[in-house]
Amino acid sequence: QVQLVESGGGLVQAGGSLRLSCAASGRTFSTYDMGWFRQAPGKEREFVASIDWSTNYADSVKGRFTISRDNAKNTVYLRMNSLKPEDTANYFCAAGYGISSTRIKVARSWDYWGQGTQVTVSS
Repeated sequence: QVQLVESGGGLVQAGGSLRLSCAASGRTFSTYDMGWFRQAPGKEREFVASIDWSTNYADSVKGRFTISRDNAKNTVYLRMNSLKPEDTANYFCAAGYGISSTRIKVARSWDYWGQGTQVTVSS
């Protein structure tokens, strides 16, 4: 069982930056695929980024967001630069084990979820 707790969300102006953190419980953190998804009101949860031995990004955030992990701290980060109003959403951390590359962007492929942290970007 893995428990995930996100932090770092908030209100920021367009063009600004935020860094989200996700602290995970458990002693096998380094073996898990870790990811970030987001969900805006009235929309489906969408993939943002993931990290295992490599990183993957949604096209909408490539070049602006960076996912990283610190296995010694059981923490995954999402650095978000050049934020846009359309990035406004509730951001969720996710953990999974052995997710294939063809399913990494599918929310139901992931096993564990945090409760989310709200990011609001004003224009």
